[in-house]
Amino acid sequence: MSTSQHPSTRRKGGRPARQRHAHASAAKSRTKRTSSGATNKWSKHVNETSDAMDIEAGVFKSGSAEAIARSLKESSLRSRRRKGTPFQSAMSMLNFYINRAGKNLPKSRRDTLVKAKGKLREAFGRKT
Repeated sequence: MSTSQHPSTRRKGGRPARQRHAHASAAKSRTKRTSSGATNKWSKHVNETSDAMDIEAGVFKSGSAEAIARSLKESSLRSRRRKGTPFQSAMSMLNFYINRAGKNLPKSRRDTLVKAKGKLREAFGRKT
């Protein structure tokens, strides 16, 4: 070991220690711009290309928990792009939306979506 380097900066075998914040520049490139200037978001890509079920456009913008639950149930029963049961797929899509919105989701909207979870359980005859 050279005398100019502190022991904590080298690991066994003389290799430098792992860089702690090397991923910071990668985080900025998660939302990519296309040549037309539009952004590509990975969550949109996941919904379009994975086995996520096909849902009605604007379903989560609906004002009532009942309407959201009804639409998700109908979509999950109709869709062939799902791996689990219709209930699992519908609940998964609802959780995916809630989780992706994160802290940007207003409390009133979050409360409506959480209530929609209960309505979805009722629609499929599950215990609450």
